[in-house]
Amino acid sequence: MTHNKGTRIEFRNITKVFKNKKTETKALDDVTLTVESGDITGIIGYSGAGKSTLVRMINGLDTPTSGQLLLDGQNIVGLPESKLRGTRRNIGMIFQQFNLFHSRTAAGNIEYPLQLAGVPKALRKKRVAELLEFVGLGDKGSNYPEQLSGGQKQRVGIARALAVNPSLLLADEATSALDPTTTYEVLNLLRRVNKELGITIVVITHEMEVVRSIADHVAVMEDGRVVEHGSVYEVFSHPQTAVAEKFVATSLRNTPDVIEADDLLAHEGRLFTVNLTENSGFFAATSRLEAAGVSISIVHGGITTLQQHSFGKVTVRLSGSQAAIEEFYATLQRTTDIEEIQR
Repeated sequence: MTHNKGTRIEFRNITKVFKNKKTETKALDDVTLTVESGDITGIIGYSGAGKSTLVRMINGLDTPTSGQLLLDGQNIVGLPESKLRGTRRNIGMIFQQFNLFHSRTAAGNIEYPLQLAGVPKALRKKRVAELLEFVGLGDKGSNYPEQLSGGQKQRVGIARALAVNPSLLLADEATSALDPTTTYEVLNLLRRVNKELGITIVVITHEMEVVRSIADHVAVMEDGRVVEHGSVYEVFSHPQTAVAEKFVATSLRNTPDVIEADDLLAHEGRLFTVNLTENSGFFAATSRLEAAGVSISIVHGGITTLQQHSFGKVTVRLSGSQAAIEEFYATLQRTTDIEEIQR
C-alpha cells in the first residue's frame, strides 16, 4: 500500500446561501477552518448545522456563494468541471448507506473506480486483492452486498474509496447505520488508513463518541458556523460553547443527570462536582478536608484519557465542618471548575 502525503484543506470565509423564489437560507456563514495534511478532523453538529454542505464544498459538488476553498494551496472555487474531475480523483468518499452496487460483488465494487480510471485489468485485479486483504475481507471478494453484514459492506466502501490512492477521505456519517461493536471496528480501520497510508480524513458526524474514538481535531458547527475548533482533548476537557458542552456530555457521562442528582440529594451532606485536570489541585484540597475532620465520599464521576492527557469530573459528598467545606470550595474555585449541586 502506498503512503500518501495527505491533502491540506483551508476554508476561507466560506458562505453558502440557498435561494428559492420566496426565501433565502444561509447554510454556511463565514466559515474559516484549516485541516492539516495527514490529520483526522471531526466535524460535528446537529441536523441542519451545515456539516454536510461543508463536505459537498470539498469535493466540488456544491460551490460557495462567497469565500475560498484551498486544497493543497489551490483554490477550487470556480474551477471548470474538467479540472474539478481531476481534483475529485484525489478524494475518496464513504457514505452512511454504503452506496454499493447490488449487481456487483465486493471485488466488483472495489474495482469500479479503477475501471473508470482506465487501469489495466491485471493491475485492477492485483489492487482489488490487496485492498480486500487490507480491510480484512480477503475471503469475501466474490460475495454480493446482500451476503455481507453492515460492517462488511462499510469495509467494502472503504476499500472502494481507497482504490485510486486518494490523499483525502471524506466520511459522511459513515458509522450511523452500524451497531456499537461494528462502529468501533470501522473506526479502527479508518485510524489505520490514516496512520499507515498518511491520508487526511474528514469525518462528518453527530456522534461525539465517533470524534473521541478517531479524531485529532474537532470543529463544532451550529447554524452554519464553526463555533468551536481545537484538539479533541481541548474541546472535551474545556468546551467553550453550550453546543460543545452538550455533545461532550453525551460521550463522557461524568456528571449526574437530573434523576441521579435527586437520588444523591436525598442523603445528608453537600454535593460538589469538580473538574479534574492534571493541575486542578483536587487531591491536595481533599487532604486538608480530612485533616479538618470532614468526611468525603465520591458518589459519581469518570476519568478519560485523550491524546496522552487525563481529565474528567468527580462528584463528592462532604459532611462536617461548614467552614472547612467553604474553604475547600473557595480554594478549588481558584484552580479549577467546581459547582455545588443544590436542591
